[in-house]
Amino acid sequence: VSGLRVIPNVDVIRPCDPEEVSGAWVASMSRTDGPTALILSRQKLPTLNDVPVSERREGVMRGAYVVKKEEGSLEAIVIASGSEVQHALAAADGKPGVRVVSMPCMERFDRQSDDYRESVLPKSCGKRVAIEAGVTGLWWKYLGSEGSVIGIDRFGLSAPGDTVMSELGITPDSVTSALA
Repeated sequence: VSGLRVIPNVDVIRPCDPEEVSGAWVASMSRTDGPTALILSRQKLPTLNDVPVSERREGVMRGAYVVKKEEGSLEAIVIASGSEVQHALAAADGKPGVRVVSMPCMERFDRQSDDYRESVLPKSCGKRVAIEAGVTGLWWKYLGSEGSVIGIDRFGLSAPGDTVMSELGITPDSVTSALA
């Protein structure tokens, strides 16, 4: 996925649920100025039923959006894409000051207005964690000096998905530890 993301003018979309997949399809079919790669999951993922369908589909079109807004003062932001959005949401559960952002497409998000990007990732909140089962390097531009990335900067493993994620630390517990 990271290899695709560094190719100029390619949108890489990694949706987290069926409605994001629908939004990704519309985004890819409506794009006329370059190619789009859709990166779909093979594992069973939860549907984000707490987020309206229109918000999920429009969120993909914009590249990133808030899937869980903080209650009260914003203390931290967790950013994820694809199958890792479920881990971000699980880690934020019961933490009222934590916002969760689904970022299925970095390239689309980067093309949004400054105002939109600020509404999703406010500069006033420096405590940020990104989680993705992939190379960590591309996430730093969204994290700043106080941020951290949970990812994989080495060759992966071959085993059932849950076992691999646990072994590699791609878990809600890892996000919770990074937020501490």
